Amino acid sequence: MKPCFLAMAMILVSFSRLAAAEPATPARPNIVILLADDMGFGDLGVQNPDSKIPTPNLDRLAKEGTRFTDAHSSSGVCTPSRYALLHGRFHWRKFHGIVNSFDQTVLDKDRVTLPGLLKTKGYRTACIGKWHLGWDWKAIQKPGTKPGAGGYSPDAFDWSKPIPGGPLAFGFDYYFGDDVPNFPPYTWFENDRVLAAPTVAVMTRGKPAEGAWEARPGPSVKDWDFAAVMPKLTQRAVEWIGKQKAEEPFFLYFPFTSPHAPIVPAKEFVGTSKANGYGDYMAQTDWAAGEVLKALEKHGLDKNTLVIFSSDNGPERYAYDRVKNHQHRSMGPLRGVKRDLWEGGHRVPLVARWPGAIAAGAVSDGLVSQVDVFATVAAIVGYDIPAGSGEDSYNQLPLLLGKAKSARDAIVHNTNANGYAVRSGDWVYVDVKTGSVTPVPAWFNETNGYKDNPHPGELYNLRDDLAEKNNLYAEKPEKVAEMKALLAKIRARGQVRW
Repeated sequence: MKPCFLAMAMILVSFSRLAAAEPATPARPNIVILLADDMGFGDLGVQNPDSKIPTPNLDRLAKEGTRFTDAHSSSGVCTPSRYALLHGRFHWRKFHGIVNSFDQTVLDKDRVTLPGLLKTKGYRTACIGKWHLGWDWKAIQKPGTKPGAGGYSPDAFDWSKPIPGGPLAFGFDYYFGDDVPNFPPYTWFENDRVLAAPTVAVMTRGKPAEGAWEARPGPSVKDWDFAAVMPKLTQRAVEWIGKQKAEEPFFLYFPFTSPHAPIVPAKEFVGTSKANGYGDYMAQTDWAAGEVLKALEKHGLDKNTLVIFSSDNGPERYAYDRVKNHQHRSMGPLRGVKRDLWEGGHRVPLVARWPGAIAAGAVSDGLVSQVDVFATVAAIVGYDIPAGSGEDSYNQLPLLLGKAKSARDAIVHNTNANGYAVRSGDWVYVDVKTGSVTPVPAWFNETNGYKDNPHPGELYNLRDDLAEKNNLYAEKPEKVAEMKALLAKIRARGQVRW
């Protein structure tokens, strides 16, 4: 062999060895997002050494992927976080609260959604579970009908008609779910229709396993079974996965209805935890995630599937009683619960698994937001985000792959129109007198060393004070001014992705 050909052959062998040692990130992986409802940071067993709730499937997911310990939802309540996830945009740029019973959609027709961008890349898309982003109910509401003390009557709507403005209008090819577990109408939806017309007002019998039913009044099918919802949704998600083909990429968004109220674990999960009914319902939540993971494996789809598991916000107020009565901290080491500006309201579990791409068993303390899923997925599939969409989303693919630090250095936290907080580096500034929105029991503050705040705001260094006990507002006025200015800047002009 001539020297030049020998040299060329050696170069080609070197390149082939390099490629074998560092496999390229697969193009167009399947994407599955599992979103728990009202699950706290400390409800993920691997994150809480004192947990009273078994989460073997989620712990396994963390072992096979990377766990992010500084991950945040956009809001401390349901609807806003879902809007932010699907649009890559902070919810507070448009609204603050939840979609109530029979409200119109809050999604934006002029902005790309996560399933919408994936459809342009040939993905089949499905949403199975809790929607809670509104529908165009006026399209099927009969003229002149109004809600009474018991909500709308069943005959206020023409249930034979399709309901516009739901998942199919915003990029999903398929939808199955109950819309919201504790809001009417209490019936199953498939695509843009209800499978059975509601004929009665909702009825609740007995007591849930913990807390209150929290079921808003309104139309229902007869004998609606709240406890049957999560099993049915899990079954449908597993069935949908079984219909997918390895050569056609898919996106499954599975927003759970658990462990949100009503807390109704199926019989086989009762007593499986040491944290009361919520703990049992959380164990069922773990089971549901496990069923999806098993379905991916059964059909040979797991190797090229990015699975992301998270929660829409922190745990509900029942978490305080759980600490007192069962020594389980759903919020983990954090301060606050659902709705709060404190970390416990929006710092959530987040685990990502993608075999061959994301490191197994790794833990990242990089600052991430669920808002970043949009730009990260766009980078994975090679989608150019158009102007006016995903403006608050950062491409965190290098962080996912363990090749770089977080692309994000700030997050604005908000759960209502009157309260904002901003995170930058190790610092968090609460721009109101208290980060509490959900009332805190006096015994909890006393037991944990929390005192009333005499200042107009709160400032904490989370590196030294993750539990947010030492308010530095008075001691560091320069940092307060800096954080206040940053908050105003982001609210006024937005952030820059690149």
